[in-house]
Amino acid sequence: MEYLERQISDSCTKETLDRLVLDEPDRKIYKKVLENWDSIAKPLDGMGRFEAVTAQIGAILGTDEINLSKKAVIIMCADNGIVEEGVSQSGQEVTAAVAEQMGKGASSVGKMAEAIGVDSIPIDIGINRKEPIAGVLDRKIRYGTRNFSKEPAMTQEEAVKAIFTGMEIVSDCKKKGYHILAIGEMGIGNTTTSSAVAAALLRCETEEVTGRGAGLCDEKLQRKKQIITKAVKKYKLYEAEPLTVLQTVGGLDIAGLVGVCIGGGMFHIPIVLDGVISMTAALLAERIVQGTIQYLIPSHRGKEPAVEKLMKELKLEPVIDGRMALGEGTGAVMMLSLLEMTLCVYRRGTQFSDIQVEQYERY
Repeated sequence: MEYLERQISDSCTKETLDRLVLDEPDRKIYKKVLENWDSIAKPLDGMGRFEAVTAQIGAILGTDEINLSKKAVIIMCADNGIVEEGVSQSGQEVTAAVAEQMGKGASSVGKMAEAIGVDSIPIDIGINRKEPIAGVLDRKIRYGTRNFSKEPAMTQEEAVKAIFTGMEIVSDCKKKGYHILAIGEMGIGNTTTSSAVAAALLRCETEEVTGRGAGLCDEKLQRKKQIITKAVKKYKLYEAEPLTVLQTVGGLDIAGLVGVCIGGGMFHIPIVLDGVISMTAALLAERIVQGTIQYLIPSHRGKEPAVEKLMKELKLEPVIDGRMALGEGTGAVMMLSLLEMTLCVYRRGTQFSDIQVEQYERY
């Protein structure tokens, strides 16, 4: 659409967002990819869920000749005002410090991405620091969100602008020829924001979706839960629409990832999710623009308690079960490596016809 080809501006409104409609991935291509899998000399469904995942990717890309050679991980970095309430082990300065390492390709996700030929695209969408960070794309909306225990984290305008920023990033990646994108985040305090958003969207008790994050003690964990519970009740978030939940207790990193998820649907690029933060963004994206879920691929089953409920609501089943909780997009990048290995079989696997063996039939 024309407005998505322009730079983000004040014309990006909730009304614009409400008008977005996504096409469905190509079902004929989906079936063709599965047929191609059946022609490879292996037991039927021998590659398990990876066969369905590659079929989904083919349907999104619009071809059964799947090529994922140009890949990137988009990492949204932002600070959260709720950190003032002592809900994390460290202060906001850590967000900028880790972002600096991301800019150098020296963080955990940078090392993993480099190992498998994935480009890292760290983005400052809301770090509480004035100086630019080398190697980090500057798309700052504001210097961190407000403390949601005192006031809403963002204005509606800020939340919408962050969403469109994520969509614009996907548009740029499409123009540059990327075939698939993984997503990640960095922001001290964002397991608090994601837990608050998840509790509101899922209409469940705070205790069901709130974990220790980077390793809170019992006392701080209890405080974290109390702060989230109080905010959900104070702002009446069980009855609020998704965008209101996001702007009230969410984070700029989550908002940016919402935009990336929606952008995957707009520009037909598969988006590989990471852990609890990106899953929260995925649920927001699906609630804001129906059909987004068809363009999202799960990667791993993290250990934050909200993950199980989010997966059930999204009807997603990750293939990696490593109890990971690193963030940054590390699980999503790991999934990219598995997809590349899967495609080696899909593209270059021995055909039944090559070995003069009759193909298995489905009954």
